[in-house]
Amino acid sequence: MPPKTKTNALARRKAEQLKEQQKMKTRRLIWFTTVGLLIVLIIAVLAFQPAPKAAEFDYANLPVLGQADAPVKVVEFGDYQCPACKSVNELVKPSLVKDYIDEGKVAFYFMNLPFIGTDSFTAALAAQAVYHQDQEAFWPYFDAIYEHQGEENAGWASQEFLVELAKQLELPIDYDLLQQDIAEATYQSEVEAHLAQGNKLRVDSTPTFFINGIEYVGHLGDYEALKKTIDLELAK
Repeated sequence: MPPKTKTNALARRKAEQLKEQQKMKTRRLIWFTTVGLLIVLIIAVLAFQPAPKAAEFDYANLPVLGQADAPVKVVEFGDYQCPACKSVNELVKPSLVKDYIDEGKVAFYFMNLPFIGTDSFTAALAAQAVYHQDQEAFWPYFDAIYEHQGEENAGWASQEFLVELAKQLELPIDYDLLQQDIAEATYQSEVEAHLAQGNKLRVDSTPTFFINGIEYVGHLGDYEALKKTIDLELAK
């Protein structure tokens, strides 16, 4: 190969190498820039996550399980048609009762958030009617409604069913009055007030717990995390 041709070939090879090096630098720059932007975005999302909501409750006029003067007050917003509420009632509440409520450490309260449908509201009316007749009868009735929960909006929470359920439990109440209270929606304004407070607090799912007035943002299926939050409140 003539010297000039050889020199041209070397020059082209060197130019190609420089070009490839430049491409690699550009790729690295794009990669680092992309990663950097993702990190900034993640930090921004975490930084702007809404703080847990704080609330005040009229505890004296809510159904309570446990001693009202317990140092930790847990309020549940729930819907009697909600499958997750049923699961929490059957799997989490018994542990709360054993570990905290029976020990006088936690008072457990309930507020209605009947957003799923008509059966939700009718069941809430019935439960509030039982509560106003006999506060101690509320919780067995509460548990029984969840135990016999039907398909969503299938009409399972009828007046007849809800009165018959109270009779099966042999609750010490006036069953005719219960039927009348359901039929006449005696406690509709009370249920609507619960719902309005939940909406004001932007409670967008059930069950939602508030612990000493602060929304619990952990997963209710993680009982150890829930215990940790309660224990921190007890330590204050």
